[in-house]
Amino acid sequence: MAAAQGRLSDGAGGMDEPNETGGDPGHGGAPPRPFRAAVDALRGARLRPQIEVDPTPAPKRLAPYAYALEAAVVDDEEDLADGRLVLLHDPAGHDAWRGTFRLVTLVRAELEPEMAADPLLPEVCWSWLTGALAARGLTYGEPSGTVTRASSHYFGGLSARPAASQIEIRASWTPREGLAGVPDTGAHLIAWCDLLAQVAGLPPAAPGDASVVTLPQRRGPQSR
Repeated sequence: MAAAQGRLSDGAGGMDEPNETGGDPGHGGAPPRPFRAAVDALRGARLRPQIEVDPTPAPKRLAPYAYALEAAVVDDEEDLADGRLVLLHDPAGHDAWRGTFRLVTLVRAELEPEMAADPLLPEVCWSWLTGALAARGLTYGEPSGTVTRASSHYFGGLSARPAASQIEIRASWTPREGLAGVPDTGAHLIAWCDLLAQVAGLPPAAPGDASVVTLPQRRGPQSR
């Protein structure tokens, strides 16, 4: 199993916030102990081998402290889905979050145009997120997000390319804080990776994950 460390990258749209480079996870001074513990839990999570997770520069304007991970579902050296998960922390609390921590995510995958035309697809994709969290026994509050499907059709000199459709899930939620005010971020990361795998069309990771439903008619792997 792969550890959740390797590549360092509010509302659900916070993923569009410009990133800052550098390894400092916050601009509010020395990171407080709950935030450090939450980041350590992310780094220590054990994930299925098809999911490559690396740190990436985090947005600086959404909260005093932030840490971000990017991930790709890779099978036979080809990408099936990708996404980013950002952990935000405001020690003073945030009215909209109803807590001091917030998780913000973006997940993307390509689909067959016929699947993208399914009118129930947005509701199903949102249920995959909430279902992944529930399957891991996680409690959370104030969920919000969007499910967007987009199609590209090619003309002229590009007409030989087949039509392409993509699903995009943007979401945020407040993880329940445990002992010493620290949420179980490692478990939330594992649940998020369950969502990534489901969108990518991978089979359940274990017999106990029978609630995972793979995506039918998904487009074939995309070259990296």
